[in-house]
Amino acid sequence: MNNITYSAKKSEIESKWYVIDAANKPLGRVATEAAKLLRGKHKPTFTPNIDTGDHVIIINAKDVVLTGNKMNAKVYRHHSGYIGGMKEVTAKDLIEKNPTEALTIAIKGMLPHNSLGRQSLKKLRVYAGAEHENMAQKPEVWEVK
Repeated sequence: MNNITYSAKKSEIESKWYVIDAANKPLGRVATEAAKLLRGKHKPTFTPNIDTGDHVIIINAKDVVLTGNKMNAKVYRHHSGYIGGMKEVTAKDLIEKNPTEALTIAIKGMLPHNSLGRQSLKKLRVYAGAEHENMAQKPEVWEVK
């Protein structure tokens, strides 16, 4: 019996569109499901070195929840590169000011930190409200467990 490993070709990849409703769901659960779909790990044709993932639309990002005291205790930091250039913002302030950014940061951290991850991240669309502008693609609903 031959044990041959399957490797997807670019011409064989079929990409679907999925929509995830993040309302009243934990941020991490939504992010892991989205990262799994973006990478293509839910498909039997998954190949680690090729982008076999699907497009993901996340709606209701403003209604995502953080468990425990993370809303006040979790701090997002970034640095400008200059002396004294560290900026800090709490999760509560970030979700109030820019709710799509919190989900995007979480998903970006779960993707590979190379050109494949950057390519996968381009397939992500996050919307604060329930409306999205990708109805023409006929996205399927993906339920977060």
